[in-house]
Amino acid sequence: MMTRREFQKTVLAGTAAAIASAAEKLRIGIGLYTYHNLSIDDMIAQLKLLKIREIEMSLGQFMLFNHPKAEKFESFRKKIDDAGIRCVSFYAPTIKEDKDLDDAIRFGRILGVSNITGDPTGDILKRVDERMTREGLSFGIHNHFFKQKFAYESPEDILKALDGLSNTVGCTLDLGHIVSCGYDTIDAVHKLGPRLKLVHLKDIKAPGGEINVPLGQGLGKIPQVMQELQKMNFKGLVAFEYEKEGDINDDVRQQVEYAQKLAAR
Repeated sequence: MMTRREFQKTVLAGTAAAIASAAEKLRIGIGLYTYHNLSIDDMIAQLKLLKIREIEMSLGQFMLFNHPKAEKFESFRKKIDDAGIRCVSFYAPTIKEDKDLDDAIRFGRILGVSNITGDPTGDILKRVDERMTREGLSFGIHNHFFKQKFAYESPEDILKALDGLSNTVGCTLDLGHIVSCGYDTIDAVHKLGPRLKLVHLKDIKAPGGEINVPLGQGLGKIPQVMQELQKMNFKGLVAFEYEKEGDINDDVRQQVEYAQKLAAR
């Protein structure tokens, strides 16, 4: 017969194992640019079908360079609240002056986010750091692939920008753009791990382009990346993105299921 002390040890061991297991599970959400061809209502319907509860707002009509109005954010917030969906990050992305910074924070507050993603460069980065720290928000610098040279292409580009900034500012790491720019995703995760705020989960066919392929079928090393994120006990959102035209609903469903299985290992 098991003694009381033995029973307590068994219970504590089981609880510790359960906590460790829960800590390893990654949070899978969706970056809304995935649904840029759908109406807001149709997009929310798809999110509900997939049982997605966390998102990053990255629809073009909400980005700062399109000069959105606060009413647009308020309407969207009501709809996702009604659907039981939480917006954890706002992809601004362009922040060049203080007004952009003000708007990013104002719109982020309406959405209820804890993080803002963008690509500011130069002196305004210090003001981003100061303001986000005061506001209790985090900020993720976003790497990107363009045909022309971009400020943030490699892990080193981002690390250089982060030098001298507080931990309020980190990286929203886009795995697809890392591949497109010719860099290795595992290397990027290792180098940027301590400063990761969000991860954009996508897979790319080849460097030098942006041809999205199903997760695990490109050069993104998706299973290995997910394993590395689990090892480092990454707490931020892993936001699936799929930049493809046409009817993508079945593709998205299959890839979200795949990502969720990887996240639960």
